[in-house]
Amino acid sequence: MVYHKAKQDAFQAAQKATMEVKEWHDHLVRDQADYGHQLAHLRQEVNEAFAQIENALEVASEKQRVQLEKFRNDLQGIVAEINQDE
Repeated sequence: MVYHKAKQDAFQAAQKATMEVKEWHDHLVRDQADYGHQLAHLRQEVNEAFAQIENALEVASEKQRVQLEKFRNDLQGIVAEINQDE
């Protein structure tokens, strides 16, 4: 039972981190004076989300693994978009 809780907690942490990245990305305003600061924070959030996903993948069920891979793909898309804009 404890193992199941740990799996669920790891998955939820990865899910939350991914949602936070998406929110930061959605609110990123290129024409604002603090764009560089926003971008740096977004990159930090992305790195944390990737770490949470990797952690969750270590204990994930097959169903969770599929969703975690989707999270990772979503983050990779955001990273590619950011890198393209530079």
